[in-house]
Amino acid sequence: MARSEARVRTDRPHRYAKQLASHLGRRSTTSWDEETGVGSLVFQDGTGSLTAADGALLLAVEADAGHLARLEDVVGRHLVRFGAKDELVVEWHRDTGEPGTTQRKAEDTA
Repeated sequence: MARSEARVRTDRPHRYAKQLASHLGRRSTTSWDEETGVGSLVFQDGTGSLTAADGALLLAVEADAGHLARLEDVVGRHLVRFGAKDELVVEWHRDTGEPGTTQRKAEDTA
């Protein structure tokens, strides 16, 4: 299994983790423990974790190498959408040393 991690700076890591777990729980198995600030994500082709830290939300996903980018995108894209007002940026770093994907608010083109 390949692993990728992201540290997302935010003043509201608990709020975003809870919202992400709730939203992704519609199609996957998720959990969020408000007391410990830790959650899990179980997808069809991999797993993930959410950890609310001081000033950041720590994300991790694990999957076969062929599915890793998709899980990075799914988790990161939803989080960025929820945190659009705060302009959250999710930059993934893979355990192989190769760069992961990055999700950020789309620039207005109008």
